[in-house]
Amino acid sequence: MPFYKEAPLRVLWIKSGGLVPLDTGGKIRSFNLLREIARKHEVTLFTFYGRYEGDTHAQLEKHFSRVICVPIDLPEARGTGEALDYALNLFSLRPYTMAKYCRPVVARALRELLHRHDFDVIVCDFLFSADVIPWDWPRPKVLFTHNVEEQIWRRHFQVSKNPVWKAVSWREYQTMRSAERHYVQLAEHVLAVSENDRNYFATYEKAEKITVVPTGVDVEYFQPQNDAGDGNTLVFTGSMDWLPNEDAILFFAESILPHLKQEAPDVKLRVVGRKPTERLQTLAKENPHILVTGEVPDIRPHVRDASVYVVPLRIGGGTRIKIFEAMAMGKAVVSTPVGAEGLPVSHNENIVLAEEPQDFARQVIRLLRDRAERERIGHAARALVEQNYSWGAVAGVFDTVFDRVTAKSSELQSA
Repeated sequence: MPFYKEAPLRVLWIKSGGLVPLDTGGKIRSFNLLREIARKHEVTLFTFYGRYEGDTHAQLEKHFSRVICVPIDLPEARGTGEALDYALNLFSLRPYTMAKYCRPVVARALRELLHRHDFDVIVCDFLFSADVIPWDWPRPKVLFTHNVEEQIWRRHFQVSKNPVWKAVSWREYQTMRSAERHYVQLAEHVLAVSENDRNYFATYEKAEKITVVPTGVDVEYFQPQNDAGDGNTLVFTGSMDWLPNEDAILFFAESILPHLKQEAPDVKLRVVGRKPTERLQTLAKENPHILVTGEVPDIRPHVRDASVYVVPLRIGGGTRIKIFEAMAMGKAVVSTPVGAEGLPVSHNENIVLAEEPQDFARQVIRLLRDRAERERIGHAARALVEQNYSWGAVAGVFDTVFDRVTAKSSELQSA
């Protein structure tokens, strides 16, 4: 009988970057899985993040047994302060995206918590949290990866044309590669979000130590609505301060949109998501075919009102929750192979895949002109996620892993 059915486990969940607001795919995935896990186990959330006004982390106390927050002062993103912070980190061997959050004050707070309370299992959520965890602590530790981080930075390096950013990407790729391999090997168990990621980690770690946690979606919240998408409007959703998303929209504007305009002169792309970068805001001002909304209270009306959901990503890792959200709403999705990487989807069955800009544009035009085909793909997409990928079903993987690592830890202690 699984251990969790006899008694709830005391789970310590450690996450950098905060958990709310739910404005990134990683936060959405973590929150929904944690909420499901907390139905069976005693969950303590330890999270550290850049200090911000209107912090709502206290509201999480209604979901979890204990919430420990460590807000830290971070320099403004892409500003002079961050450039100086990055320059100082050059003297270390740590990737900057990890070092900027993993401060000594956070490590001290975590150790104090571990001395005050005992836990059965520790979950390191995202690789970026790993540097503050005392890996010699005598409790099983599970590393929950949402991406292959070194792969993301390698792709940044490959596609970048700016020599400064290319150099930054190369250093981040090299240091991330070392850090990722180090912590994957330290953890008692590793969770990956796709078979692709699992296979990647398995090139340097035992495959039996790695388990796939599929991407999930709230199929009650994201439901098909009356289709108002009856024009040449496209939509993309996501955190627009995440560099792969910014790159996707710039790539779309430069390489895909010109082909689209030849067949549909009135085509428009609505870019929906928090914190659009200055480059994207400038793009929207200069290009009447692109509308950047910034943060919205609810993305569903924007997805509903578009005819086609597009994912022109060139950089990425893990899986894209945004695709499952659009599929749950019964939308036809056109994505690059990188955008849909790791998802259990089939070309021309429940999604359309296109890699080259001209082919991407051709597939979008085909769906814009054929409402019946859009609806066929959208219905198949909804059926796929509704039947297999609710958060409750996905969270069951954690029970299996927790049972495995705690049982192994008990055996070692009693030996």
